[in-house]
Amino acid sequence: MILKKPFTVWLTGLSGAGKTTLAAGVQQLLGQEGIRAAVLDGDIVRKKLFPELGFTKKDRELNVKRIAHMARLINDNGIPAIVSAISPYRSGRASARAVTREMLEIFVECPPEICEKRDVKGLYRKARAGRIDNFTWVSDPYEEPDRPDLIVRTHKEAADRCAERILELLTTRGYIK
Repeated sequence: MILKKPFTVWLTGLSGAGKTTLAAGVQQLLGQEGIRAAVLDGDIVRKKLFPELGFTKKDRELNVKRIAHMARLINDNGIPAIVSAISPYRSGRASARAVTREMLEIFVECPPEICEKRDVKGLYRKARAGRIDNFTWVSDPYEEPDRPDLIVRTHKEAADRCAERILELLTTRGYIK
């Protein structure tokens, strides 16, 4: 497999939908084909680089914008970027697309009740108890993508199959050959 041009795969969806798992799966599949890719996980980027940001709409959009600029820098150096971030607002994802230029928006769809069952950190429970403010889907909205490049349904398909579908899209769109 050959990288024809750098790209950003932007995985968006609820907490617990499987974005981080998919990011690692896509990175592994690309690596098996000799293509190195960088993963930017929204939780890790926020905690390590931007701990001053909260979870208000303004802070969330600023976080998404910063991640998009990091992905762009990675792409400018000839390396694909895989972003795993809730990125709950359409406007934030649209600005990320404008910054990165070569972005594929992947909606990681999973019903909230399944995401909540997968939640090992207990974040949904804490949010419902009022201990976490502005938690996506509980006390803050998640705006599903209007026209994502791909929808993967992690509650219906195995993570490895979802990752394979993302590689198929990258091939179809001419990013890899």
